[in-house]
Amino acid sequence: MPTLYVNPAGGNDSAAGTQSAPLKTLSKALKQAATGTTIQLAAGTYRAAGGEVFPLLIPSGVTVAGNEAKKGSDILIEGSGVYKSPTFSDQNVTLRLENQAQLRGVTVTNSASRGTGVWVESTNPTIANNTFTNCAREGIYATGTAQPLVIDNIFVQNTGNGISFVRTAKGEVRRNVFKKTGYGLAIGENAAPLVADNQIFENRIGLVLNGEAKPVLRKNLIEKNQQDGVNVSVKSFPDLGNSQDPGGNILRGNGQYDLQNATSTQLISVGNQLNPTRVKGLVDFVSNTVPTPTPTPAPAPAPVSLKDIAGHWAQAFIEAMVAKGFISGFPDGTYKPEANITRAQYAALIAKTFNLPAQKPAITFSDIGIDFWGYSAIKKASEMGFIAGFPDGTFRPNDNLTRVQAIVSLMSGLQLGGGNPNSLLVYSDRAQIPSYATDKVASATEKRIVVNYPQVKQLNPMRDITRAEVAALAYQALVATGKATAINSSYIVTA
Repeated sequence: MPTLYVNPAGGNDSAAGTQSAPLKTLSKALKQAATGTTIQLAAGTYRAAGGEVFPLLIPSGVTVAGNEAKKGSDILIEGSGVYKSPTFSDQNVTLRLENQAQLRGVTVTNSASRGTGVWVESTNPTIANNTFTNCAREGIYATGTAQPLVIDNIFVQNTGNGISFVRTAKGEVRRNVFKKTGYGLAIGENAAPLVADNQIFENRIGLVLNGEAKPVLRKNLIEKNQQDGVNVSVKSFPDLGNSQDPGGNILRGNGQYDLQNATSTQLISVGNQLNPTRVKGLVDFVSNTVPTPTPTPAPAPAPVSLKDIAGHWAQAFIEAMVAKGFISGFPDGTYKPEANITRAQYAALIAKTFNLPAQKPAITFSDIGIDFWGYSAIKKASEMGFIAGFPDGTFRPNDNLTRVQAIVSLMSGLQLGGGNPNSLLVYSDRAQIPSYATDKVASATEKRIVVNYPQVKQLNPMRDITRAEVAALAYQALVATGKATAINSSYIVTA
């Protein structure tokens, strides 16, 4: 990939932009950059007095890189210009990022009245290892259908907010520090980002949620904020965990309340460190356990010809799996492609489909006796690393399996991982992917294992998976490991 070099002290905008003959301004480099270009910034200050023209626009597929190891402490981009936002009219902005643009390792300051550091308008950029400080309003503003990936940044001493999400913006906010920065995050209207693994402390309020916002909050440390840790108002409804994906947030030591729910709707908290005496409003603290289910046998074998899959979107996958003897239908000749599949039935499918060396000793589940119909299959799938139980030692065989659980299971058993988080940008609902699953889902996406119907860009990670979808995923896993020939389907996700 080509690289343009910029040095505000020793560069010249008539130069070639090489390391030995750098350009002087980022503005000039951005005009020359094509998709795939990296613009490498030297230490120094980039402002209007040095020739920069604001707001700066980072084009699609272009990366502006500074010093990520230092969070951009020696590279300052400071300035403001008017951007006519389609959703909010004139705005004072330092930088705008187009689709798949990247900003890495710089410090951004916009001290103009109501100044915003980075404006994200219906695009999906990556913003990583930067420092946002002394912005008169916020560090980052995401609006429209924006889906930014905001990771490993520092937001400190901004007057308004660290980050604002509005309209239907989603995206991911991971591993950032929000300190002494007004409201750490302000999420409103119909925005629904994933906010995970952040440190949010010493702000006026940690998170302010209003409108009908539905952010997903996972594994955040929210403490020592002057007023509330999390303030929920109007009709907003944060996801604070569920039985299959506990919240894992720590809320403590905030000045007024650790969690204040000013809505009339009861919030649900599962698996968070949150003292009920430090909570105001309706909150249900749900235990992350369920009773032992009554086992249900798997369907009996049936003929290869299934009468209810003709014309079905997954017909080719189902027929291929049946032909290999990995799945079967019901005695009445149907497959019931839209029926859900239980964890025990899934284990039976896995045990038939894969014969891999044991990764670990079989797990002894408190609710699976040796006389249970699926005991052998669960034991084998467990040994191969495809399945695990719950923290309370149960397997819960009659629980339905979710789509994300199936993907994580396949990738774990096949020992495939190391996915690039940018691969998740293909999903319009990627904010709903649990934090524990992002690496596996990214890898599965890159290996063309994920199959989505009817909208190929909609993962629906927390929805119960159907028998048709399991057949498609399992078959694609066989293709990815060289055990089956590829099927041509428009519903296979391509990163």
